[in-house]
Amino acid sequence: MELLRRQHDEARARLPEPAYDYFAGGAGDELTLAENEEAWRRVWLRPRQLLGLAAGRPAVELLGVPMAAPIVLAPVAALGLLHPDGELAVARAAASAGLVMCLSTRATADLADVAAAAAAPKWFQLYMDADRARARRILQRAAEHGYARVVMTIDLPVAGRRERERRHGPVAFGPGVTPADHLGAGADRTEKPPAGGWHAPSWEDVAWVRQAGGLPVVLKGVLCAQDARLAEQAGASAVVVSNHGGRQLDGVVPTAVALREIVAELDGRLPVLVDGGIRSGGDVVRALALGADAVLIGRPFVWALAAGGELGVRELLGALIEDTARSLALVGAATPAAVTAGHARLRAW
Repeated sequence: MELLRRQHDEARARLPEPAYDYFAGGAGDELTLAENEEAWRRVWLRPRQLLGLAAGRPAVELLGVPMAAPIVLAPVAALGLLHPDGELAVARAAASAGLVMCLSTRATADLADVAAAAAAPKWFQLYMDADRARARRILQRAAEHGYARVVMTIDLPVAGRRERERRHGPVAFGPGVTPADHLGAGADRTEKPPAGGWHAPSWEDVAWVRQAGGLPVVLKGVLCAQDARLAEQAGASAVVVSNHGGRQLDGVVPTAVALREIVAELDGRLPVLVDGGIRSGGDVVRALALGADAVLIGRPFVWALAAGGELGVRELLGALIEDTARSLALVGAATPAAVTAGHARLRAW
């Protein structure tokens, strides 16, 4: 969409180069970063005609939450680097649009402040901490402040080799911007959270996370059928097909390609979400046609936040919901549930 390109260009002009490269960059030679977008271009849409559809209705219910469209705002770290209002602005924009925001463990605003910023459903993303007492406290606070689900990121046992970040070194936080620890006032703080992967999680950790917070767990970072099957056995409530936005292992399968394998393995027993390279309402419909229940977006709202703060994110989300409605009507599906595999055809991968 033209709006995405404009907001990206404005964000690039506003941001210091180290901050821009932190959010824009990927791992290695950034092959996966590029192929995430390219893979969606290799899914042709196949419209059905003469159905009398003047408009699509993109609203869905996802994991018990009514949403204006099958779009979730993905967890993104350190949004305070992009705009002074950071996560608070994104929370308000998501609530206004009728979408769910997922707050990052590595946010620059405490989870309680984000929850208070907008009375709307939210999810909390977790990186496992080797300190179980710390992790338990964070999960309990997320539950106390109304977060509906824990999105457990499972693909960061170590940080990927991100050349742009290595070139600049650690990104400097501006005045008044600090990483949140999500421990709450008066909690003991013995050390700063580590900058890399906090803890290499195992399948046993999934049950522990579910018990510690009392919240359903979504596993983010699934790329193969075997792990989808293990996620189901571990008690996950949903999975996210994700390669961390191309920021971990370069050369892994693009999410649009991995999606069909995981959908086939789970066969409707668990909701399947997908992120990576979603840039338009047409991409949302492509994902639905390949079997996803919803998508997550990251970099699009990152650039919207940097370009225009809360209003910029509102503009983006409104345009993306509108484009999804338009794409549904044009493909011949009144609602997301009406999109089928027959609405897509694959080019050679």
